[in-house]
Amino acid sequence: MKNTVTYCCLCFLFFFQIGFTQENAGTLKDSRPNIIFVMTDDQGMGDLSCMGNEVVKTPNIDAFYEKSTRFTEYHVSPTCAPTRAAIMSGQHEFRVGVTHTILERERMALEVHTLPQALQSAGYQTGLFGKWHLGDAEDYLPQNRGFNEVLMHGAGGIGQVSLGDFPPNKDNVYFDNVLLHNDTVVKTMGFCTNVFFDAGLAWTKKQIDTKTPYFTYLSLNAPHAPLVAPKAYKKRFLELGYDEGTASRYGMIENIDDNFGRLMRKLEEWDALDNTLVIFTTDNGATHLGGTLNGKKIRHFNAGLRGGKNSPYEGGDHVPLFMYWKGVLTEGKDIHQLTAHLDLYPTFAELTGAKLPETMQPLEGLSLIPLLENTATTWEDRLLFTHCGRWKTGMVNEAKYTKMAIRSQQWRFINNEELYDISKDPGERKNVASEHPDVIAKFQQPYNNWWSASMPLMINENRKRIKQQPLHTKYYEQLEAQGIPYWSPNNGIAEKN
Repeated sequence: MKNTVTYCCLCFLFFFQIGFTQENAGTLKDSRPNIIFVMTDDQGMGDLSCMGNEVVKTPNIDAFYEKSTRFTEYHVSPTCAPTRAAIMSGQHEFRVGVTHTILERERMALEVHTLPQALQSAGYQTGLFGKWHLGDAEDYLPQNRGFNEVLMHGAGGIGQVSLGDFPPNKDNVYFDNVLLHNDTVVKTMGFCTNVFFDAGLAWTKKQIDTKTPYFTYLSLNAPHAPLVAPKAYKKRFLELGYDEGTASRYGMIENIDDNFGRLMRKLEEWDALDNTLVIFTTDNGATHLGGTLNGKKIRHFNAGLRGGKNSPYEGGDHVPLFMYWKGVLTEGKDIHQLTAHLDLYPTFAELTGAKLPETMQPLEGLSLIPLLENTATTWEDRLLFTHCGRWKTGMVNEAKYTKMAIRSQQWRFINNEELYDISKDPGERKNVASEHPDVIAKFQQPYNNWWSASMPLMINENRKRIKQQPLHTKYYEQLEAQGIPYWSPNNGIAEKN
């Protein structure tokens, strides 16, 4: 299936009973696979050729798609930090304090027992390569939230210096960046996506060689703006007549595809696919939905979805989720039940045999294991609450029905006034609110209850903006004391710069 429109037409009604045949013998619970989780930034449902895009070419991800179990109704949050907070905590981002991507409102509450901490309890080594975006102050850094190995940029993107990224990255955006390797600020060489894959592959190989279970989190900043790609990756699009931004963005996506292909080839070469769950997904909907072709304005392919990043419509949070575990998961299978990023924490915890503390945040998601095993005889309908957040500081009370949505298997209810039947209208073209007041009535009170319960947990709302960014301080102190060493994937930190 090449298009989200065909996917959405297979949605089911409330509490429909769904039968499965048993295809996988045994149980996946406590099966303890290694996990490689690849998540790109600002890449939408229409930014892959396997999803129907006829301009960008993603042959490696396409091949992965063909043999994967595909969740066709998988939803995240509409922007970057919120999605990451939900994955790391197993709770809606508002309930762990994350209501924005900036202004210190991206800091995930320190009380959270994070997903990597849960995996560590099962004996897993955990590595993060790329984007963290849940706080750059010392206590919030991933090294102190459950990751054994870290190579990361600051803020929400490389070059966002005023928001916290390292000062030199303002002048060398996406190439030869200054990053944080564990506790040391380092200088890297090359294009950022290549660097993060180099680091993730080198670290993963060490875990394979020592037979250590691992969780590799390749959290890419691409294709997030600024739209910058190596010249070789832009060339084809510029020659076709696309604008610089489109050429760069599609070039970034094709570079991701090349690196993803390299990852899969290495795992095969290392004979690691039999005991490794590999996942590809994205963090929210697409950006740069318009451009020019030979000087004429055009709209880019968005898989028939309405809206993109930071939108309450389907295009804001409906994204790909492909899972592959050689010989274990059914290849080429589509799962159409409504799922979300909240489901990853309980799924990974059950897969790995994690030992969760008795007192921790309640997990709000559902384990996907019954769907992966094909043992689910029922998958009850659910309500997913989406809100773009990002209101002006101090304006939370006024934001309740602004840029919000409630999604069930069949319906999407937006801003307390628009209702779309996704099973018939996945592109959200016809508002049928006046025809279904009974449906709306079923959504309003649960949302009101959820909002009221969430508000006291939005702990960063009144936080004063900091004057000195933590990673700026770290950079300048190290520069003066010992300089900034070069980093390489195989040798770690090399000579000083």
